[in-house]
Amino acid sequence: MNFSERKGLKAVRQMLQIDAMDDALRASLWNVLQIRIWEALNFMWSSQGGIGAIYGFSRQLWFTYFKRPIVEIPTGPYAILTIIQNRFFGMPWNEVYDFLEAIIAILENKMLEAELNFVLNRELAGYRLLDGHFVDITDPQEIAALEEALSEDQFRPVREHLVRALELLSDRKQPDYRNSIKESISAVESMVKIITKNDKAALVDALRVLENKNAIHPALREGFSRLYGYTSDADGIRHAMLEIPNLEPADAKYFLISCVTFINYLKAKI
Repeated sequence: MNFSERKGLKAVRQMLQIDAMDDALRASLWNVLQIRIWEALNFMWSSQGGIGAIYGFSRQLWFTYFKRPIVEIPTGPYAILTIIQNRFFGMPWNEVYDFLEAIIAILENKMLEAELNFVLNRELAGYRLLDGHFVDITDPQEIAALEEALSEDQFRPVREHLVRALELLSDRKQPDYRNSIKESISAVESMVKIITKNDKAALVDALRVLENKNAIHPALREGFSRLYGYTSDADGIRHAMLEIPNLEPADAKYFLISCVTFINYLKAKI
């Protein structure tokens, strides 16, 4: 990850695939269509040897999505698919989602939705399919909080852990969700040490410092202590969480955003 990727607004959104779509995500979405639709029995060719379901499908696609004259549709199934493929790989990232919604509306295939969602989750896209429509799964405020945390050099150790957590989470080739979670938690621990000026301080110590300065209510301190007990308890939530054999992108993302939000809260208080 270079300097621009660590620092820029565009980078965070691209790494979490909010305002962009990388080649791997686009190709993976197409591969789902390839396996589940284009290669399905009787789609390209019927069992009688004539053109298959692609003919009726293409007429609906041209009419409802491409909005082009139906007479322009080629007569051969592979010629039809070539046009669809060229459009798919040539359109802007946001139109890919429009295109997929149109296909789902035509086919009404719930299994297709599930497999597209699997790819979206794996590639850290900021959207999921719900009843045939793409919905945001990453709140703009969460992204803003992450961007704020990464933009400050005043708390360098904290930022370095957050950068590493994001890097491990967003690595498309070898994502490491377990260590991403560890880095997110380490960022909280680094913030605690800065607040208390004590390299061995636990979160509860930092919260007590804030409470003594009347910067946080005792009830709130207690709540945060319980919620973030994993930051200092090797046998607590952190240990149990990291023992889960199959951590997912959603797990690492939840920890990253939660820790970022709490870190920004502590910054504001001090």
